[in-house]
Amino acid sequence: MTEKKEMAPELKEGLKAEFNKEWRKELRKSLPVKERTKLRRQKMPERKPEERNVDFDEVNLGLDARKAKKEAQRCLDCANPQCVLGCPVGIDIPTFIKLIEIGDFAQSIQKMKETNSLPAICGRVCPQETQCEELCNLKKATGTPVAIGNLERFIADYEMSQGDVYIPQIPPPTGYKVAIIGAGPAGLTVAGELAKKGHKVTIFEALHVAGGVLAYGIPEFRLPKKNLQAEVDYLKRLGVELKTNFIVGLTATLEDLRNDGFDAFFIGTGAGLPNFMRVPGENLIGIYSANEYLTRVNLMRAYDFPKYDTPVFLGKRAAVLGGGNVAMDSVRTAKRLGAELAAIVYRRSRIEMPARIEEVHHAEEEGIEFHFLTTPTKFIGDEKHQVKAMECLRMELGEPDSSGRRRPIPIEGSEFIMDVDMVVVAIGNSPNPLIPQTTPQLKVGKWGNVEVDWDTMATSIEGVYAGGDIIRGGATVILAMGDARIAAAEMDKYLNTKKSKLQGTKSKKRRAK
Repeated sequence: MTEKKEMAPELKEGLKAEFNKEWRKELRKSLPVKERTKLRRQKMPERKPEERNVDFDEVNLGLDARKAKKEAQRCLDCANPQCVLGCPVGIDIPTFIKLIEIGDFAQSIQKMKETNSLPAICGRVCPQETQCEELCNLKKATGTPVAIGNLERFIADYEMSQGDVYIPQIPPPTGYKVAIIGAGPAGLTVAGELAKKGHKVTIFEALHVAGGVLAYGIPEFRLPKKNLQAEVDYLKRLGVELKTNFIVGLTATLEDLRNDGFDAFFIGTGAGLPNFMRVPGENLIGIYSANEYLTRVNLMRAYDFPKYDTPVFLGKRAAVLGGGNVAMDSVRTAKRLGAELAAIVYRRSRIEMPARIEEVHHAEEEGIEFHFLTTPTKFIGDEKHQVKAMECLRMELGEPDSSGRRRPIPIEGSEFIMDVDMVVVAIGNSPNPLIPQTTPQLKVGKWGNVEVDWDTMATSIEGVYAGGDIIRGGATVILAMGDARIAAAEMDKYLNTKKSKLQGTKSKKRRAK
């Protein structure tokens, strides 16, 4: 494998000062493009399946500095980088990677945080393979993209390990107050962006900790809560105030907050209303929504018994209904809690599964069973109303539906019984209805989603914006953050316009005197 030649000290210093085209040209000379295309992608180290499927420690171990620099060498530093177009938050991907290549990790994280306040989270849970890495020009040339997500995680973890967190210079206070409703990925992103503009930002969170779905939905083995807490602590250091156990819509309404002096609002309350199959027996004991199951295990730490005594049923034959990332999280959790059988039951085929390829692969390694082209039609209980089995039906695939995936069609006479003692329903969620119910002037769509102008994320109420799952239904973390970046920019414009109008009014009054 070809190693990068050592760069002259003066060039490296120039890169630290300003990563401009001249310095990048010198870096490309140190290892020509043709040589870069021959380098192999650095594999992310991970724990062995038989070790990890019995505990909740993180599966992926992260790249070390040597591997990170080697992976960064694979970046072609394209003149027309398509990877940036695939990033919902617009990270300057080539620059942060080139800074890793020369070993300037501190500058790299600074470049990252210009557009992304949550790199340790995005580096772990974002579907880079269908976004930035999908559009990577190296993938088009060789079939294997630069491991952008792994490098993002590396610099975030490196900064955390050094204990020297970069805090950008905050401008003088603008005097404007912004209320963020919900401390999920969208709310946290808006908070960080507006705090960096000098606005006074307060997040109102219904739960006792920040993070939203990052805290209650994603298991420790995929997203350690220490990393989430580090990102929240970073926002606090930017000046963001966090008020937990505060349910907007119950503790106070949106109008109450406006009367308290808040000038602009962002609604990021997510999609916390679980969907169900609506088949007979769904109310039997031992049948959970994925929301409840994962909240008990993750947020309320049922996995850490007896230190935490949160009750959760430990099924021996666990079936999880669905094929997305939430379903993968649920079934892998059941396996770790002692299920002898932990199975995915999905009505389409493997090809149509929306879960990340990596999550499906890890699940298979850990002994998860997959029952494709199968759907439950009835749950069967015992004399104590505990689920003991489910009647299922085989399916075949027809023409594509509105999602673009082939529609599952029941096969007549294919019924069979599957013995189970626990079921987790992970077939999606609907937007949280509380704020729309208590704010009648807020326009909502057919499915309860808050309606916005997609160019600005503005709602039907002046000064109120929204983003993430509350407008999309269940979606990804990074899409929520992309919404938030748009909303934050527009909210800043709105506040500056408000300031200009106020100054104009004061000038008129002075002239009148």
